[in-house]
Amino acid sequence: MSVSWLAQFAERECCDVVTIGRKSGKERTTELWFGVVGEEVVFISGTPRCDWRANMLANPAVTVSFGEVSRSGRARLVTEPDERRRIGDVMGAKYDWSGDEDIGLTRDAWVYECPVFAVTFDEV
Repeated sequence: MSVSWLAQFAERECCDVVTIGRKSGKERTTELWFGVVGEEVVFISGTPRCDWRANMLANPAVTVSFGEVSRSGRARLVTEPDERRRIGDVMGAKYDWSGDEDIGLTRDAWVYECPVFAVTFDEV
């Protein structure tokens, strides 16, 4: 798959991510901030109890939609520290967000400490 299809969406603010509910088995759509790193789309999970995060852990099959274009792929939790830092750099550069005092989340913690998921897309 050519990476060019993904690069055209890199500057968009959000995309829709469809996961499969870990309890219900039903499709769940969530609008998320995202980054493009190489041939993957990445997401930072800022809160530990978000459903999309738990759904991806239970079933990594996802669909990512950029309006008129949707692609299926597989999500994985990023655990390698250097890769995590690179993704944090991309997301920190893209989003000018100061954190959320209500949930005790600082910008630096969101950018560099919260769990990250990367989606690799199926061949077209």
